[in-house]
This record gives sequence, C-alpha cells and structure tokens, in this order.
Amino acid sequence: MEAARQLLCLVISMGVLGAAVGARPPAMYVFGDSTLDVGNNNYLAGAGVSRANRPYYGIDFPLRIPTGSKEHGIREQPSGLPVAGTNPQPSCCHRSQQWCQLCNAGISIPLRKQVEYFSRTKARMVATLGSGSAVNALLARSVFLIGVGSNDLFAFAAAEQAQNRSAAEDVADFFTSLISNYSAAITELHAMGARRFAIINVGLLGCVPTVRVLDPAAGGACADGLNQLAAGFDGVLEASLAAGKLPGLVYSLADSYGLTVATFADPQASGYTDIAGACCGSGRLNAETDCVPNATLCANRDQLVFWDRYHPSQRAAFLTAQAFYNGPAQYTKPINFMQLAAQTS
Repeated sequence: MEAARQLLCLVISMGVLGAAVGARPPAMYVFGDSTLDVGNNNYLAGAGVSRANRPYYGIDFPLRIPTGSKEHGIREQPSGLPVAGTNPQPSCCHRSQQWCQLCNAGISIPLRKQVEYFSRTKARMVATLGSGSAVNALLARSVFLIGVGSNDLFAFAAAEQAQNRSAAEDVADFFTSLISNYSAAITELHAMGARRFAIINVGLLGCVPTVRVLDPAAGGACADGLNQLAAGFDGVLEASLAAGKLPGLVYSLADSYGLTVATFADPQASGYTDIAGACCGSGRLNAETDCVPNATLCANRDQLVFWDRYHPSQRAAFLTAQAFYNGPAQYTKPINFMQLAAQTS
C-alpha cells in the first residue's frame, strides 16, 4: 500500500527473479514511493524529507541498524540480483493541485524525474560498456517495477476536503492527469529499452492506520471515500494498460487492493491479530505519531499488518511478495511476476 497503501515494500523483488532457470533477468529497476524505497531518501536534502534512518526502523535487521528503509526487517529480494532505485516518492502528477508544491520543494521526487534519472543511469551504462545495443539488450531482459499513485490519491483527497469539494469532474480530471503521466513514464522507459513491467496498483488507502485516526468520531473505521477513490484509479490504470500497444511490452499488474480486501476479510488466515493499528508509534491505534526512538513498540510484529502508521510489516511484505510472484491468479493479470520474469522476448 503506499502509506500503507500497497503493502508491497519492494518486496516483490522476492522472486520476481528467481524464475525459471536460465531465464533470470539481469536486473530490476525500481520506481515508486516510500513502500519501495530502500533508503534513498537519505540522499534527499531538506528538513521536510520523510526519513527512516533512526530507531526503531531496522530493529529486525542484522545488528538492528536502520538503513533508511521504512521497515523494521528485511524486504524480500532475489538472491544475487542487482536492484537499482531512483529515490522513490510520490508521482505528483496532477498539475493543478497545490500539493504538487511538495515535489517542487524537493521533498519528494515525481515519477517523471525518476525516469529522467534513469535516463542518466542508462547513459552511464552505455559509456561504461561502450555499446548502446548491449545495454538495450540488458534492459530488455530486466524487470521494471513501478508502484506509484497512493501519495497522489492521499494528497488529492486532502485537498478536496480542505476546499469542501468532492465533485465528480475533479476526480475524472485527476485520474486523467495521473494516468497520462503514468503512461508517459512507461512510454519513455520503453523508448529507452524497457520491455518487462511489474506494476502494482493502489491498495486499500482508507484503512491505513494514520487515516483511521483522522476522524475520532469514526472509531477507527476505514475511510470508505478514500477506498472508493483508490478503486476508481485502479480501474482506470487497468484499462489503460490493457489498451496499450507498445511493441514488445509485457506487463504484470498486481492487485494490492484486492489482496488487502481479502486479507482484512479473514486476517487470522494470514496470522494477523491486528489489521488496524501500527506496531511503532503512539496514541490511538499507535498511529498518531511517527515511529521515533521514544515511540511505543509492539512485541508481536509479525501479527500486525502495519509496521508504522503508513507502511506494512515485514510479514505483510513477505505475504504480498508471495501473492504477486506466483500466488492465486486473481491477484495478478494477465500473468504473474514469476511468468513475467521468465519471458524470453
């Protein structure tokens, strides 16, 4: 979930490349938000940047060292696979909203800028190898993981609420702008040689701990309006991908929203005792403050869906990775991540 939003946490990497012997992609390139960030935010300047380079982040890492990843433990990654990221954060696509000032202020890096950074990375690869065709061949066999949109939806909903608006035309315009920028990013990456795309939709945003405590009168319930906004965007994203006609492009669309709905309907089946609160934080549902050194820390981290008030626990990330890699067919379409990794053309 991205702020709890795509439970994902670069997690998918898990197997997205342990696929068929002899068909293993040479690398995975990651574009997204804080659920995919492994610590690149440490390199962003400014006091307003959200960071995780302090306890209790990393408490379950070897030596209990925080790395900047907004996790308490290890994100599943393919053994021996080079993973390249681009300072993930919101895509900030909707040009007419005030919250895009966050991107302009350097607090986050929009998707278009992440793609621009990758273009520079490719140029260095070509300079190092001395062959553009060799780099293109490598990129064509690599996996490009994208997970964006949640932060945009959060910010859009907040802006609408602040202006006491909920007009359908606002939502339609927002979706159009968001998908336009999403499609442009994929098209640019394709032009640079990318062919295999693992894409994660937006999760159950209204059930993130920090959202549950926004309205004291709601008693910790999910925010249905935000969930409906996420579901609407996911439908538009799916339709856009299905209509795409870029030559040679193969994709797997992972359904974070559907997986979360199923998990919350029967949490005990996944070993959870708490699907609402955060493990690290304070206040109601442990979700009124960030995870800081003097926060309240739960002892049963594997029994909670959420690690902090925005992000998933290590177990949630692991189960998500399993579902998207080769889990039940309803959580990925038209193929799963394992099949994507095994593509030969």
